[in-house]
Amino acid sequence: MEPMLVAGAWVVGSHGRPVVNPYKGEQVFEVSQAGPPEIEGAIQHASSAFRSAREMPSYQRADILERIAAGLKGRIGEFASLITRETGKPAMFSRAEVERAVFTFTTASEEAKRNEGTILPLDMTSGTLGRKALIERFPVGPVSAITPFNFPLNLVAHKMAPAIAVGCPFVLKPSSNAPVTALRLGLLALESGLPGPMLSILPCLSGEAEQLVTDERLKLISFTGSPGVGWSLKIKAGKKRVLLELGGNAAVIVHSDANLEEAVRRVILGAFGNAGQSCISTQRLYVQEEVFADLTEALLASVRELKVGDPEEESTVVGPMITEEAARKSQEWIREAKEGGAEILEGGGRNGALLEPTVLTGVNPSLKVSCQEVFAPVLIVEPYREIEEAFERVNASDFGLQAGLFTFDARIIFRAFRELEVGGVIINDSSAFRMDHMPYGGVKDSGFGREGVRYAMEEMTEPRLLALNFPS
Repeated sequence: MEPMLVAGAWVVGSHGRPVVNPYKGEQVFEVSQAGPPEIEGAIQHASSAFRSAREMPSYQRADILERIAAGLKGRIGEFASLITRETGKPAMFSRAEVERAVFTFTTASEEAKRNEGTILPLDMTSGTLGRKALIERFPVGPVSAITPFNFPLNLVAHKMAPAIAVGCPFVLKPSSNAPVTALRLGLLALESGLPGPMLSILPCLSGEAEQLVTDERLKLISFTGSPGVGWSLKIKAGKKRVLLELGGNAAVIVHSDANLEEAVRRVILGAFGNAGQSCISTQRLYVQEEVFADLTEALLASVRELKVGDPEEESTVVGPMITEEAARKSQEWIREAKEGGAEILEGGGRNGALLEPTVLTGVNPSLKVSCQEVFAPVLIVEPYREIEEAFERVNASDFGLQAGLFTFDARIIFRAFRELEVGGVIINDSSAFRMDHMPYGGVKDSGFGREGVRYAMEEMTEPRLLALNFPS
């Protein structure tokens, strides 16, 4: 049975939970589950370790992060295989995730050396001559984090790396569907010189993890997951800082002047890569009506060419969803849309956890497959006449994480930047584009706060002012 990590010590719990390969339906691991004693121990050690963590010199934090990045880079195949076994993510995307995690830790290593302060002149009136202020950012304290299955390495990295960079001890609850990848990353962090009391990784059931949300010794919680869980977590968190990344039903607009071939290529990957199981997966596609027929024809032809099946095969683009139950739920939403008048242009079938890449049109915006997060390889394509209509349809959502826009018209680009109610507007790419150093987060039901290494470091620190008076 795989042990958990409690303040740098490997602990075998009294009971375990299976981890199942979603493509084969076979158990690949059994993982120790944390209970109240392990959770309490992890919080105690994190609280005690905070003083030494915040006093660790920046070069030491940077060196640890650099060694973690180097360790990942030397073990890309090993970590990629582990991700595929746990989640069913196709091999090409698993390798890309490990490479992104290398970049995330490398960026954090660089940013750990640049946690700079500010000098603010205060001699703005005759009564404040000789005064200046020093503004510096200090770590908020121990951090707790909860991560999902869909990026079991890089989403953990996005919480762990900035915490190390600023000197915050870290307690993580990884996804129950994919905890082993996080545990292997924890082992690598310890091997890279991270002091044990700064790190705990606790696989456990959601009910057991409530102390990670409510305990006052933990000063910030960073959560990536479903809106229902995230907003209830915020209510329970009390006075601590809360960062929520809660997904969406991202939209992409293709205007008539766009490069249609490039738009199809990008949208296909954005909608169907990782079986659509991404918070910024393209779920809604709005195409100007004069190019709607041509783009739809090219889109459907590309969908038919997608390799669906065994995620360990190099050519596979669409693997299984995380569970058969998740695939069955998405198929039910597709059926509901068809009964509501939608046309299935492609796909809609299912074999166990494998849901066919599905394209729908004529979908009533009030149906679940449109207005909620489907988190599956499902794409809605609809025409629009004027760009104002497209903007309105993008904004007619409870979510607002990212949106894509294909056009070369600068006026439309900057109007979209002003008017689209999202955390990020992506030009000439799908909504699923992300670089790991850019600010990432949303508005409305997509949550609040920002990840992206530098921006997460700011969330995990608070400014403190030192006002100096040196009268002449």
